Amino acid sequence: MSQCSGNYFTNEDGEDTNSSSLTGFILLGFSDHPQLQEALFVVILIFYLLTILGNTTIILVSHLEPKLHMPMYFFLSHLSFLDICFTSSVIPQLLVNLQDPMKAITYGGCIVQLYVSLALGSTECVLLAVMSYDRYIAVCHPLHYTVFMHPRLCMILASMAWLSGVATTLVQSTLTLQLPFCGHHQVDHFICEVPVLTKLSCIDTTFNEAELFVASILFLIEPVSFILVSYGYITWAVLQIKSTTGRQKAFGTCSSHLMVVIIFYGTIIFVYLQPAKSKYKDQGKFVSLFYTVVTPMLNPLIYTLRNKEFKGALKKVLGNILAVSFA
Repeated sequence: MSQCSGNYFTNEDGEDTNSSSLTGFILLGFSDHPQLQEALFVVILIFYLLTILGNTTIILVSHLEPKLHMPMYFFLSHLSFLDICFTSSVIPQLLVNLQDPMKAITYGGCIVQLYVSLALGSTECVLLAVMSYDRYIAVCHPLHYTVFMHPRLCMILASMAWLSGVATTLVQSTLTLQLPFCGHHQVDHFICEVPVLTKLSCIDTTFNEAELFVASILFLIEPVSFILVSYGYITWAVLQIKSTTGRQKAFGTCSSHLMVVIIFYGTIIFVYLQPAKSKYKDQGKFVSLFYTVVTPMLNPLIYTLRNKEFKGALKKVLGNILAVSFA
């Protein structure tokens, strides 16, 4: 880090506060909307608890029920684990800052949050594309589904998603943290993200912005394009089914995943693929709430409430637990 990043905090009034032993940032978050902070604290806490409960349930039921030992639920378990870790890297700090007037985060804490949240978010982008391929095979090649989506391939695809997310994060976050953060350390956001930290630099960030744009193409545009192509083939295959019941069943296996894709990618693209001086930048932190707080909570609801197979497995697992408890 350059010396111009200095050992100091700035308080909410913009005054420098000297510190010989502590450096960090001020995550302003929603301090410009003080009337919303108490309500946001309650809502976000509830969403976080529901996220942990819902995604943990998916992981446990998918593991305990043999009927769910198939590729779809294997990838869904990975998605649920991702959502638990992703929200846990962001929401606890957000809840603290909603109650703390200083809204400070240490430099080390910001680094950890930046690396972890970006790695998990990038991994989820690839994993959702992998899940669309699974749905494509299930609908377009149902007779060969078990041959194509064998356990070894599933492990390879899941590993590819994780490794690609971690690899791009090492490059992107490291480039961001090498920037000299001159002047104040006030971050007009509730999370340490690459776009908002880049704006704090006192040097030309054209290279960093270009690198961020390329990464956004690789992890947003390409996966979305792959998903659209997959669903194009799925739609064509479903339209060839003469039975109305068959078409509804085929669409039902894909609609949940498609809803998650629209919500997740729509909000992230809004934040990461805007020009640096876009007039909508101030809305970025509110939009970010969707993919950091809302979407991870909605995922288990979308996948389970519309899935008779999972609901049946959940009832069976709960019945077995109750039977053991009262035996």
